[in-house]
Formats: sequence, structure tokens, C-alpha cells
Amino acid sequence: MDIDQEDLRQRLTPEQYHVTQEAGTERPFSGIYNDTKTAGVYLCIVCDSELFSSETKFDSGSGWPSFYAPKDRDAVTVKDDFTLGMRRTEVECAECGAHLGHVFPDGPEPTGDRFCMNSASLLLDPADHT
Repeated sequence: MDIDQEDLRQRLTPEQYHVTQEAGTERPFSGIYNDTKTAGVYLCIVCDSELFSSETKFDSGSGWPSFYAPKDRDAVTVKDDFTLGMRRTEVECAECGAHLGHVFPDGPEPTGDRFCMNSASLLLDPADHT
């Protein structure tokens, strides 16, 4: 997907741009979706692709919205990330390549995964609007 960076700078907040386009990270416990219990679907803030369902969201205590699985396994891509002097697994939107966060193998069943996402990369579409 070809993304017009100038359009994104106009459309997104500086934090949303930094997180999604420059692989930034919001401060823990600062994101609007960290404590959200609202039912719905979490979309990519850049391209509106459906990424996560509120049904898989859980309180990880990490300070970021966490999910044990994406809405559809093909909705996200993962790749090795060696920044910060450690090996992590970065999660991106499969449609547009926006940085979403990281996935860790310490989540709850049934997957054992913790998709630790930045609120700045997501847009919640509440269930009553889907």
C-alpha cells in the first residue's frame, strides 16, 4: 500500500505518526485504550484495517492495550526487532505496514501470546457501530 506521508502528517497526531511511521512507543499507561472495556473492533489508525477484537483484549498490567490474538491472523505481520539491545517481535499492520507494537510469549490461553499494542496506532470502532 502506497501511503502519502504528507497526508498522514496532516491526518494523524504527532504521536500517532511517530508510533506508526517511525516505530515509536507511547508511554505506558498513557494510551486511551489501555483501560478501555468497550466492545468493538480495533482498526489500524492509518488504513482502517480490522486488527483486533475487544473479545481478545485482556488486562496485562503492562500499561498498553493487550490482546491474546489478532482478529484474523493475516491482519498483522511480525518481524524480528533488535532495537534497544534485545530481541523482540515487532507487529505491523499487514495492509499498510504501520508499526503497532510487539508480541510476547507470556499471554493467556488459548494462544499464550500478548500482543502489546500502542493506543496511538489503533482506532476503536464500538460494537454498536459495526
